[in-house]
Amino acid sequence: MQIELIDTFLDLCETRSFNRTAERLGVTQSTISGRVKALETAVGQRLFIRSRAGTALTLQGMRFEPHARSLRLGWAEARHAISQSGGRAATVRIGIQHDLVGSHFSDLIRAFRAALPDTSFFFEADYSTQMCADLTTGAEDLAILFSPRFHPDLYFEPIGEITYEMVSTETDRLEEVRRETYILPHFSDAIPHAHAALHPALATATLSIGQNAAMVSLMRTMGGSAYVLRDSAGELAVEGVCRRVIDAQPIPQAVFVGVNQRQRHRAVQRRLFQILRDHFRAPALRAEARGG
Repeated sequence: MQIELIDTFLDLCETRSFNRTAERLGVTQSTISGRVKALETAVGQRLFIRSRAGTALTLQGMRFEPHARSLRLGWAEARHAISQSGGRAATVRIGIQHDLVGSHFSDLIRAFRAALPDTSFFFEADYSTQMCADLTTGAEDLAILFSPRFHPDLYFEPIGEITYEMVSTETDRLEEVRRETYILPHFSDAIPHAHAALHPALATATLSIGQNAAMVSLMRTMGGSAYVLRDSAGELAVEGVCRRVIDAQPIPQAVFVGVNQRQRHRAVQRRLFQILRDHFRAPALRAEARGG
């Protein structure tokens, strides 16, 4: 069976729209229709009902959905397994939120390698949405992220938090922060809501940034006021670039670890989960990730 038939089926389960799935997969709507017809022929059942109200799963389609998810993950695992040739160590693919790639990242890598010396690790910095998608398809084995996307195939666990603080090149008082030179934080899905509750007058600022490193760079080159990671705030203050806005409330951001449900209880994943729990709970390692 062609794996694109499974990918198309599962995307349709989410969008319930042939047109939307065609856009997301970068093909024509007739291609989507052809793939669905081919899959229905292969399984011998009708999987979708199309009407003016939209697209809905049949009873057989609903029964097939969990098996389709297993097939897609199994395919990814099979490709990964046969790529481990020539006696090379097994590779664990880990996604990590951009803002967590910093000072304590090296501590995590050392802990992972000490616990699993016969394992190879591939790390990739990304955003939460893409990491959740990669966990679902099996492209990643584990993700350390800010914004879980709840899905029947995925398991998430909170492991700690980091903190963002407001800094400014202009003032150390919140009442003097100007909307015209303020940069909105968008480091995760939750932060804009927390920020709007704290600073409604600044919520209409016209520039928004979604990565701490980019925010730090703008503070150094353009100036203004913004939230950055606590360690970055300290560095900017020491350099004389910025001052902390002392009466601006810090914004915490929860950190989660995610894994595909089928891999949740494997020995490697359990060991990595424990390392992450210990890392974020240990007082000596609670320093914030640096923005670089």
